[in-house]
Amino acid sequence: MTVELVRGQNHPLPQVRLEIRISAGVPVLAGATLGDENGTLHGPQRVAHAGAPMLPGVEVPRQAAAEHRLAVDLSAVPEAVHRVGVFLALPTGTTGPLRFGAVPAPHLTVHGPDGTEIARYTVGGLDTEAALIALELYRRQGAWKIRAMGQGYADGLPALLADQGLPEADTLAAAVQATTNPGPTAAYDHDTHRANDVNRADDGGRNPYDTPAPAEGPTLGGPIDYSHPRRPRHNAPPPTPAVSPASEGQPAPPVAGDAVGWSMEERLYNQVWGMFEDLTRTTAAYRSALDFADSRMEKEIDQALADPRARLGDGNAAEREAARTRRDQLAGQARAVLDRDLAQLIAESEVVEPALPPACARWDSPVWHGYRVPTEPPMALRLGDLHLPESLPLRIPLLVRLPLEQGLWIDSGATAMPEGFFADVAALRQAALETAVALAARLLAVHPAGELAVRIIDPAGAGTRALWPLTGAGVLAAPPATGAAGVTEALERLTRRVDLVQMAVRGGAAGSLPDDVDTARQLLIVNDFPHGFDDRAITRLRYLADEGPAVGVHLVLVADRADAAAYGPLLDPLWRSLMRLTPVPDEHLADPWVGHAWTYEPALVPVGSRIVEQVLGEVAAALIKNK
Repeated sequence: MTVELVRGQNHPLPQVRLEIRISAGVPVLAGATLGDENGTLHGPQRVAHAGAPMLPGVEVPRQAAAEHRLAVDLSAVPEAVHRVGVFLALPTGTTGPLRFGAVPAPHLTVHGPDGTEIARYTVGGLDTEAALIALELYRRQGAWKIRAMGQGYADGLPALLADQGLPEADTLAAAVQATTNPGPTAAYDHDTHRANDVNRADDGGRNPYDTPAPAEGPTLGGPIDYSHPRRPRHNAPPPTPAVSPASEGQPAPPVAGDAVGWSMEERLYNQVWGMFEDLTRTTAAYRSALDFADSRMEKEIDQALADPRARLGDGNAAEREAARTRRDQLAGQARAVLDRDLAQLIAESEVVEPALPPACARWDSPVWHGYRVPTEPPMALRLGDLHLPESLPLRIPLLVRLPLEQGLWIDSGATAMPEGFFADVAALRQAALETAVALAARLLAVHPAGELAVRIIDPAGAGTRALWPLTGAGVLAAPPATGAAGVTEALERLTRRVDLVQMAVRGGAAGSLPDDVDTARQLLIVNDFPHGFDDRAITRLRYLADEGPAVGVHLVLVADRADAAAYGPLLDPLWRSLMRLTPVPDEHLADPWVGHAWTYEPALVPVGSRIVEQVLGEVAAALIKNK
């Protein structure tokens, strides 16, 4: 459960590897201090800042931004360190605000390595402060806790560092400001984070469902920046002038893993999500620019038509043509900015895609040809690709964290299908089940042998052909359940497992389950729902969807919602609890920042490819060896 901290409150930390996310609304400097038992800093080497972003157990951002992520591993900090303070400071020498009382309240959240939110704190009540200690992680009797501080300093970063006993406080503070100072035009400069973001929620962070306001006319063709605030811009000027004349001013080549994270897999995951946000924001800027250009043209034409003397003849034709010309010019400038950002993202995608691990790679990636059964599960899984009309041919991988926090619903019903895709119901149902099979094959391939068991409910036996890759390879935990009796038995088995694991966890005896309970994670694929389901079976399925993910039981439902119309609102909670996917491209997913409607494409196996057969052969051999 997430704890909402108030100033002075402390809370035990259940984990030592943490990610601290900061949302400030305007560019701020973020760093960390490593103090002893009394909070004293023994030299500038105990301060992590943009100029020295990595210390043992701590990594902080390398530039000022409105949002930050700090990585902390408390098991790796020196033994002499007992207090880790997270500080924020407003940049000096800029046109930006000089006190925290003039900006939205900074909001901080603390997450575990699996993304679970542990605690959150909004630093309120600030006025003249220019720097503050927001949070403190401290060691007490061998255990780590977190304390909400909110201790501000009107004299800025020098006062903050001096208060922690650092003799060289003024010198270090000046060095930090000089290293991260975004320059006198930082609040609006294209190569730094855009500080005048209009999308701020009541808690001090962005409202991810607000659309960015259109920029004013003079800036439409200029430096509008919707870039990801936590990722370096590859088209930014090089940090030093020591470059050859031929390469001066050229974008730095993108690099795979160019994001924060403890491992290459985590860095790639964060980089993909950064690309997702970059594309979201640059498209929002382009659409806002077009809206502004259209509205200005309409206003100018209305003003021309308002003159009674110009209504007859062609007296206002020149004004109308001039308005359209100005509109086209502004639209062209906005498109040029979008094309530039798309070129950068496409170049980044070309280096990131080949570096993705099997769990996140496309089925046609070369990484599958050297596949070996892994020894540990991955942190994320690819469900498909996303794109916008303006972004073709760029596609962003849709990655989700593992273990899955909610079930999946693969919609086999009719959708607004693009030209050339399935037109008949039978073909669409077949494609939906094939999508589920490809997903199950990927999950089996990326988990260690025996750590994931796949079970299938196919009441009418209609999916025999599509299920053959799984049944033929012998990787299922049991043959597909058919008929009403098979449905009842399969659901009863998994419901019992959920009940027993929940009781064992509550009783502190998670390792004392009965011998007949399969301790591996369970993936249940239900085909042709609700055929073969009575009211009791539907109740159990809803129970598995709600309670199963927390104890290792995950649901993939292949169904057409129209087939369950007879149940009325009874099944509405079930549909809402599942993430909807489609076997064909469909615009039904929205991003969490702006709310664009993205076209989703499933991660399918290329036609004629035998890669799934080869991979499942390796999995089957490992399962036999593991018995």
